[in-house]
Amino acid sequence: MLSTLRKSLWLFSFAVLLLIIFLPGYIKLQESRVKNRQLEDKFRQLAIENSLLQEELRRIHEDPLYQEKIVRDKMGVVRKGEIPIKIFSEKKQENRFW
Repeated sequence: MLSTLRKSLWLFSFAVLLLIIFLPGYIKLQESRVKNRQLEDKFRQLAIENSLLQEELRRIHEDPLYQEKIVRDKMGVVRKGEIPIKIFSEKKQENRFW
C-alpha cells in the first residue's frame, strides 16, 4: 500500500511538473492564435476596402458622369447658367443666429 501511495505521489508530482512547464507556452500559443485570427480578419477587411477604393479610382479616371458628380458634390462647381442654392437644416440655421 505504501508503494502504491508513493507511485501515485510521483505520478501526481510529475503531472504537476509537466503542467508548470508547458502551461505558459500553451497559453501563449492560444493568445497567438487569437491574435492571428484577428489580424487575418483585419487583412480581409482591408483587402475588401482596397478593392472598393481601386474600383472608385477606376471610375474617377474613366467615368465622366462620376467625375461630374464628384466635382458638383464635393467642390460645389455648377454649369454655366445654373444657379446654386444652399439649403440649411433647421439645426444649422438656429446656430447661425446665436
